[in-house]
Amino acid sequence: MGPPRALTPPPAGALRDRWHDASGGLAYHWRAWRHGRRHWRAFHARVAEWLDGWRPGTGTLVLIGPSAGYALNAHFLHRFATHIALEPDPLARALLRYRFRGIRWHFEREDVFADPTALDRLAARHPDAAFLFCNVVGQVFDAEGLASWQARHAAWFDAHAWASWHDVFSSDRAPHALPSAEERALPASQSAAVARRLWAGQRCRVEDHGSFGWRPGATHALWPLTPRQWHVIGWVSHRPDDPPLSRVAPDPCPGGPE
Repeated sequence: MGPPRALTPPPAGALRDRWHDASGGLAYHWRAWRHGRRHWRAFHARVAEWLDGWRPGTGTLVLIGPSAGYALNAHFLHRFATHIALEPDPLARALLRYRFRGIRWHFEREDVFADPTALDRLAARHPDAAFLFCNVVGQVFDAEGLASWQARHAAWFDAHAWASWHDVFSSDRAPHALPSAEERALPASQSAAVARRLWAGQRCRVEDHGSFGWRPGATHALWPLTPRQWHVIGWVSHRPDDPPLSRVAPDPCPGGPE
């Protein structure tokens, strides 16, 4: 396969290299090395179930923020013929190539969170593509900023095949439970009430990542990022023939309880 080719310098406004990032970076690789094999196995098995059940019917997969692909698996990736990744971490790109050596990776420089036209360009360039947001949506913005980003791109999300797993809530203590079926049907404006029930009786701070209630049909899993950092992760997916939601903008989510 040969050594990885050097990426050309990105133009202004494009995705730039970052060794430290809110959704990855060197600290994340260290945590994966220290905790991944022991503490992440059950969560990664749940992600594998989500991915196995996601059948967008496309030949191209665009991954946004895959890091080194710790939660991905070769069986899922080989369902696609073309693999495009948007990943700012140089070490993550190298590890992604190493861990999945049978995949020919194409790395692109669109910054879908900073550039409001990036998603449209990606879709135009790759019309036969499904888009997978790899635990980045709940980390890039605060809750209000995420609601604005979701509303700005609501029509795009209605028009394309995509899926996302993302942070919903996090705390230094594990919740008592995951959101119930009734709670999963609640709007984003009820996220604080849901968080209070999940951590009822515990004196701890709960961070609301702003992604609760984004789309209907969400499912959830618990991820012990470290023994002292617990994340409730949500999964949603969409096909272009699903009912559109672009007429309804997401509500900004208030912060979680202390």
